[in-house]
Amino acid sequence: MGYDDEDLRVLGEVGTYRFGSLSVQQANEGIAVPAHPETKFDEQRFLTLLRGSISLTRDEKWRIIQAIPKLSQFQIDELQKILDEEKRKFSELSPKHLEEKHAEDWRDLQAITVQQSAKSEEQAQAEAIRKQLGL
Repeated sequence: MGYDDEDLRVLGEVGTYRFGSLSVQQANEGIAVPAHPETKFDEQRFLTLLRGSISLTRDEKWRIIQAIPKLSQFQIDELQKILDEEKRKFSELSPKHLEEKHAEDWRDLQAITVQQSAKSEEQAQAEAIRKQLGL
C-alpha cells in the first residue's frame, strides 16, 4: 500500500484507524451559522466539511463561519469544492497523519459559540431589567 517503516509501526498502534474517523464522531451542535439570505447551501454539510479540514486552524474556521453572510454563492460553492477535495486527499494519507488536534479545535469552536450565545442572552436580560427600572 506504499507505507514506509514508520507507517507500518504507527499502523500497528492505531489498527484500522484512517484519517477522518475522529471528525466523523463529532457533531455540529453548538455551531451557529449566521443568517445568509443571499446564499443557499446545506449548512450541516458545510460545517461537516469545515470541521474535517486539517489545513485550517480553529481561528480560521471561526472566521469563515462568521464571514458566511458576506460570501457570495460562488465563494460558498468554491469553498465547499476545496473542502471536499481536501477531505478526499487527506483520506488517502498514511496512518501517521492523525487529527486529534483538529478534533479538539472543533470542540473549542463549539464552546466559544455556546459562550457567545450565553453572553448575548445575559446582555438581553440586563437590557430588559434596565428598561423595567426606567434606566
